[in-house]
Amino acid sequence: MKILLLLLSLLLGILFAMTSCKNNKRESSTTSFVDPVAALYDSSLKPFYHGVASGDPLADRVILWTRVTPEESVSSIAVKWEVAEDTNFSSVYKSDTVSTTPARDYTVKVDVDGLQPGKIYYYRFSALGKTSITGRTKTTPTGGLDSLKLAIVSCSNWEWGYFSAYDKIADRTDVDAVVHLGDYIYEYGTGVYGDTTIGRINIPSHEIVSLADYRARHSQYRTDKGLRHVSQQHLMIAIWDDHEVANNSFTTGAQNHQPDKEGEFALRKAVAKQAYYEWLPIREGNKHYRSFSFSTLTDLIMLDERLEGRTKPVDSINDPGFNNEERSMLGTEQLAWLESSMKNSNATWKIIGNQVIFSDIELSPVYPKTVRNLDSWDGYPAEKKKIKDFIISNKINDVIFVTGDTHASWAIEAATNVKKTYSPFAIELGTPSISSANENEYYSTDSVKMIESARLKANPHVKFINERDHGYLLLTLYPQKAKAEWYFMESLREPETKEYLARKFEVEKGSVKLK
Repeated sequence: MKILLLLLSLLLGILFAMTSCKNNKRESSTTSFVDPVAALYDSSLKPFYHGVASGDPLADRVILWTRVTPEESVSSIAVKWEVAEDTNFSSVYKSDTVSTTPARDYTVKVDVDGLQPGKIYYYRFSALGKTSITGRTKTTPTGGLDSLKLAIVSCSNWEWGYFSAYDKIADRTDVDAVVHLGDYIYEYGTGVYGDTTIGRINIPSHEIVSLADYRARHSQYRTDKGLRHVSQQHLMIAIWDDHEVANNSFTTGAQNHQPDKEGEFALRKAVAKQAYYEWLPIREGNKHYRSFSFSTLTDLIMLDERLEGRTKPVDSINDPGFNNEERSMLGTEQLAWLESSMKNSNATWKIIGNQVIFSDIELSPVYPKTVRNLDSWDGYPAEKKKIKDFIISNKINDVIFVTGDTHASWAIEAATNVKKTYSPFAIELGTPSISSANENEYYSTDSVKMIESARLKANPHVKFINERDHGYLLLTLYPQKAKAEWYFMESLREPETKEYLARKFEVEKGSVKLK
């Protein structure tokens, strides 16, 4: 069966490569309908093969999403949506009909308002004579809140394995929201960054550059059972990192973008963003960075550290411009917004949705020629210092950075200028990858354990690191403490696997010490 799927994926990838827009021009809505992902569809879900999803909750509204896949190209499809307080839809709370077209890749996004705060709702869609699976969502609370449980995830790569961690999160009944910190998809061609031996082959097979390419990759990812399941059961609050466009991207370019072969970066970025907004349950029309309030317990502040204001990275800490204050990760406007959001927050916990590691991390004991990761906040020391100084000078307590990108698990007493002693000013928690490769895909377990040990010794503010396992971080916030738990998958190579609790830390309100 795996061999058959492999052959089908390769054949469809070749077909798609022949029909895709090679010169990276926008396709018009009259382009004939070609569906390169059809071989991966579950026929029982027709025409809602990609399931349903919800996200960006507010106290009175939430975004609902689906995609209707027609058998042939049509100019418009009428789609009915319904919201109810029970799974039987015995009393429909709200409903309406909208239309979708090829211009939106037949995706549907509805911003449903008039809802009640802190309440669970169920929703579904109907089109082409069929009804979708039923989704579950939840508005944010305004009253008292005893606890909040966030599943923190990042870095899902199709070719590296099944998205089992998503599936396990979906099985939980206690999760209030899934927070995705980026690298929701990867842009590479087949075999460039991945292991195709289990038959998971990228569609299209080449690196994605055009609008059709990005749409197809998003479509493929949503055929994974785990991603469909978690999207059905829990709302998602997502931010992009770099691979939603291209590796190590910034506002005007990317390490993995070659203008002579792939055209203007501005156009590639525009079509990548368009596909992202089409395929994720995110509110459109505002800035990508945004915040969410969960009563007086938690403010979730989601940053855009790639496309909003990041200036070109330097190649070395010896670069004359390394400490230049004009070099920025966030940009002037977003930095001011972050500072205002933290200072004016009335919530106990200020959770910063952060794509790349904020704390100083010394790498030289493991990589002698690489002192710091210049793609992370270590590459932007002046702006990092501004944020640290702002937190300290304004006495902003109970700040927790939740971080993706590294494919590793971290528990850090956030600090900079780390020598033999350090002075933490916040907490930083890193989530492992859903499936993207970490050190264990390249080295033996014993070797990776030695790497972890060397990093812990060189970075005394780091209390836990795991670069061997994949899974998710479960963060539970209480009025007097926060609890971080790392759940790992036993395998990525099989569609079904088990999870286990690997490590747990707590931090008390008002403290910057992990225990």
